[in-house]
Amino acid sequence: MSEKKPFLTLEQAREITRTFPTPFHIYDEEGIRHTARALNRAFAWNPGFKEYFAVKATPNPFILKILHEEGCGVDCSTDTELMLAKAAGFGGGEIMFSSNDTPASEFARANDQGAIINLDDFTLIETMEAACGVPETVCCRYNPGGDFAIGNEIMDQPREAKYGMTRAQLAQAYRVLMQKGAREFGLHAFLASNTLTNAYYPTLARILFKTAVELHQETGAHIGFINLSGGVGIAYRPHETENDIAVIGEGVRKAYEEVLVPAGMGDVRIFTELGRFMLGPNGALLTTAMHEKHTYKEYIGVDACACNLMRPAMYRAYHHITVLGKEHAPEDHLYDVVGGLCENNDKFAIDRRMPKIDRGDLLYIHDTGAHGFSMGYNYNGKLRSAELLLHRDGSVQMIRRAETPKDYFATFDFAGLTFD
Repeated sequence: MSEKKPFLTLEQAREITRTFPTPFHIYDEEGIRHTARALNRAFAWNPGFKEYFAVKATPNPFILKILHEEGCGVDCSTDTELMLAKAAGFGGGEIMFSSNDTPASEFARANDQGAIINLDDFTLIETMEAACGVPETVCCRYNPGGDFAIGNEIMDQPREAKYGMTRAQLAQAYRVLMQKGAREFGLHAFLASNTLTNAYYPTLARILFKTAVELHQETGAHIGFINLSGGVGIAYRPHETENDIAVIGEGVRKAYEEVLVPAGMGDVRIFTELGRFMLGPNGALLTTAMHEKHTYKEYIGVDACACNLMRPAMYRAYHHITVLGKEHAPEDHLYDVVGGLCENNDKFAIDRRMPKIDRGDLLYIHDTGAHGFSMGYNYNGKLRSAELLLHRDGSVQMIRRAETPKDYFATFDFAGLTFD
């Protein structure tokens, strides 16, 4: 079970805030490396295994370089993410380009960088070919439609997703791509998000493995790799059961040996594309309580807002909050923890039982390492925060500075306006 322990102590946090004012996102290097190594161990049975970290989750070159050192690749979905991957030292087969509604220029850039192109739609074959030709290695994204269920539980509804090809389109895409010069194929699917069951990847793997065997038999295509994508979740709430990546890896191995090996496809490499699992728990948003309001409810106003962490406002997503230094104090107060946006959904917690919070207390918002800073925005003229990295030796490095008003106004430079 998850107890939601911060990777910062109150003393560490106070020392950091002497140099870097809140709010800021901070990442734990030790945790990132530990997670990457656990994933690699879990899939070590597959000689060609590779994790392609989803850049959209945490687009910071300092984080990407740590993952590169741990043997990971990256998954990019736009040209700017491709630029970021290149700047962080990734090249060639270390990059997967998984996009949708893709302009020709982005296919051209992906090809120039040697990325593996993962096609979302049959009609994009024509766009890709016009932009950069048909590469010898290409991947196709599959959407089986319907509901995706594990046992009697429906996990998600692929039929509602805009991503991927139908089964018939997939076979036709392989045939057309082979005619145009493709020699090795990949198969990719993403069927559920943030699952908290060790059965998700093994269940998905069986679907993809059986589909790969059928496609090979139908088209003669050589399928060199299968990308299980993301979807392995994290325990956002206390007492939720965390996924066990070792058990997950073993489940995929069993499916591999039962489906692919008997079909003569025991050389297929397994890829993953984990953003949330890799970085989510290894990042936090630190913010300071600065205001109390006593009306129909009890409010604590903090110096962070939804511009720093959109998920609670956008999805009503739960993020646990620890009041540093009060980890063992009784949770005898009921609060809404809110930011300063002119929007009523700007709330990090609603009716949350917490210890008494005083002005100046440091609040540690858990699990913001993925889709936290990256989903930030500038509504109300709010400026995005700094990002910091807690190194293994305890030192702290700024890996992205906080925005300034000059940054916010920079795109008006052409207008000849002056801002004080």
